[in-house]
Amino acid sequence: MRKQFVTTVEDIIANDQKTVLMLGDIGVFGFRRSFELYPSRVYNIGILEQATISMAAGLNMTGLTPIVHTIATFITERCFEQIKDDFGYQKLNGNIVSVGGSYDYAALGCTHHAPDDVPILMNIPTVQVVVPGTAGDFDSLFRQSYSNRGLRYYRLSERENEFRVPVKFGKANVIKLGRKATVIAVGPLLDKALVAVKNLDVTVIYLTTVRPLDTKTITANLSSGKLLICEPYYSGSITQEIMSAFKGTLRIDHLGVPKKFLVNYGTAKDHDRHMGFTEKEINRRVKELIHE
Repeated sequence: MRKQFVTTVEDIIANDQKTVLMLGDIGVFGFRRSFELYPSRVYNIGILEQATISMAAGLNMTGLTPIVHTIATFITERCFEQIKDDFGYQKLNGNIVSVGGSYDYAALGCTHHAPDDVPILMNIPTVQVVVPGTAGDFDSLFRQSYSNRGLRYYRLSERENEFRVPVKFGKANVIKLGRKATVIAVGPLLDKALVAVKNLDVTVIYLTTVRPLDTKTITANLSSGKLLICEPYYSGSITQEIMSAFKGTLRIDHLGVPKKFLVNYGTAKDHDRHMGFTEKEINRRVKELIHE
């Protein structure tokens, strides 16, 4: 996804004179060509995330469309106040593209883990949240939405689904139809969900836009009244909105990143196994829902 991010944004910068890219000391080598071609619109601000957000807000007030890129934990946890006040409160427009969400940077420990990035930003009413599951998803969703009103947060992942489906900003995709339960798979969790429920009579919904949430498609596919939400961050970001939109009794289970510090060493896949964030666990949770 990071390579696609460079390709997509370089193309947009070349064709949209109002676009400005601001890097937080990562991705500099990837954008080396853009630095040479567009020195007045591509900047490495450095490790100054809070100042970068405020600068991006100021640039938008002059009519430019900022794209800010750095590591998830630094651009969300460290910059929450600036995002809230400078973009949210003032209703400004821009884009944040992160890497390292949840524990993609597993070996660097909790200082670089960000399983709370999406839940944090969902507390700001005007922030839109995009969690692509493939490089193609990102390219399509970013091109569709980067110049929209409001601030958008695009969460790039080191993992990518093998399953491919055309995606549209703000819309959910129904991948599989079933009668006994529904599974929502957010972003890069689609492959795991499909493997886990391959032989089960359940519906699978693929979600790449977390906000605005396509409650119409989701509620139309909850006839069983049983739902498992698989999220690659702390659970609960879309639960209340689904419950408010669904007219009826709804039993919801969640499979997300557990709310605890990950102190064991290893890769992201090692963390998955350690926490039970696996196809086997999805299968077990769905079967429990079906037989309740």
